[in-house]
Amino acid sequence: MTDPYEILGVSKNASADDIQKAYRRLAKKHHPDLNPGDKSAEDKFKDVSVAYDLLGDAEKRARYDRGEIDASGAEKPQPQRRYYRDFAESGQAGGQGFEQGYADFGDEDVLSEIFGRRGAKMKMRGGDVRYHLAVDFLSAVNGAKPQLALPDGSEITVTIPPGTRDGQTLRLKGKGRPGYNGGDAGDALIEIEVRPHPFFTRDNDDIRIELPVSLAEAVLGAKVKTPTPSGDVMLNIPKGANSGTVLRLKGKGVAKAGGGTGDQYVTLKVMLPEKPDAELEEFIARWSKDKAQDPRRAMGV
Repeated sequence: MTDPYEILGVSKNASADDIQKAYRRLAKKHHPDLNPGDKSAEDKFKDVSVAYDLLGDAEKRARYDRGEIDASGAEKPQPQRRYYRDFAESGQAGGQGFEQGYADFGDEDVLSEIFGRRGAKMKMRGGDVRYHLAVDFLSAVNGAKPQLALPDGSEITVTIPPGTRDGQTLRLKGKGRPGYNGGDAGDALIEIEVRPHPFFTRDNDDIRIELPVSLAEAVLGAKVKTPTPSGDVMLNIPKGANSGTVLRLKGKGVAKAGGGTGDQYVTLKVMLPEKPDAELEEFIARWSKDKAQDPRRAMGV
């Protein structure tokens, strides 16, 4: 496998923040959901995920830099240790008495047996793995259970809790690398990217939206259908509403971590007819002739 630093396009002395930024940029670029049917992009996405799994973990990165593990995270064979018997046979160990007194401890078979028994009883937890998952805006607000494609071709179901934020990391216990000798499996750490919505925006636990209204609805008042993340509701437009008027829909925002729900704030945008209307122009000209209105007075112009 290619060097993970090369895959992510970062230097060996790159900071953890630089590595994470490089991963997010490449994962988004090559994600299978954004490149349907593109096998090359899928393969690159897998390589990027594996590289970040190694370099995004400080301990694994240090072990890789020291040459203890390879680019896939597998252990590298280490140089064989030399025991006392090696030196004794080569004449480097000193006098005969020293050799006799420590002969048992210098025997590689004895040491292997001791540490072999200890290792057989040792349980080790498996390593964590990191993934990147892009979800749409409403899935993050309302909650969802999308499928996440893993580098090995399998899939896992990810539970997105209502109110999940962009950049939030979800932990799936036991979905990481298998443990050693009966040890617990590691966890899957899934970084969530929330895609933008065409007209909703999030402001902490509140939702904001700009709602177009007709001239007649603004002047005379009306009850109009308004979208919210949980479905359409009817909103009362007061008479004489201006562009920029903000109305609140209580409890139509995002679920809060400690309980309760934020609100939705609707900013009105008064829209004139799409095509010129001679009758409207004539009425406005007649109506404004004797009306003293200065909407820019507060600006001093």
